[in-house]
Amino acid sequence: MPGPAFLRGETVTLRTVEGEDVEFLQETVNNPDVRHGLSATEPISEQAEREWVESVTSGETDDVHLLICVDGEAVGIIGLNDVTDRIGMAELGYWLTPDAWGNGYATDAARRLTEYAFQERRFHRVYAKVFVGNEGSQRVLEKTGFQREGTLRDHWFRDGRYEDVYIYGLLEGELDHGE
Repeated sequence: MPGPAFLRGETVTLRTVEGEDVEFLQETVNNPDVRHGLSATEPISEQAEREWVESVTSGETDDVHLLICVDGEAVGIIGLNDVTDRIGMAELGYWLTPDAWGNGYATDAARRLTEYAFQERRFHRVYAKVFVGNEGSQRVLEKTGFQREGTLRDHWFRDGRYEDVYIYGLLEGELDHGE
């Protein structure tokens, strides 16, 4: 069972990550359809996932990781990574189970977490990196108000070749609240 609610969107609830979520996280991140949109290139063992969960629940980092839940069930995860409080910046990252794709859950979660970043954490900028071929994730960012700022050429190596990665950015005041 996911942890307590931390943020609520229109269709999703963002809940704290707990030790009981290790199995869901490990199984989903290792799913080839999910992994294909991520920078993960190696299989994640249960032990490695457990250590990651322990690191994010320990409070030793300023990063924020929350489960994306619909009707009380986890369908993905979203986070603010590489938080730099001094300059008010973080990288947005997220993934959903394939069954949850196309329902607007990622957009709702991204919108709500970036609102939190700007309004409660006083960030100035949130950015995201997306593989050029990941059109679903690009739509999520664009619906949230992110602007494509450029292309990181041959930025990542996977599946035997180098791939371009788009970088998207959103400044405080640019968030599309979806109203």
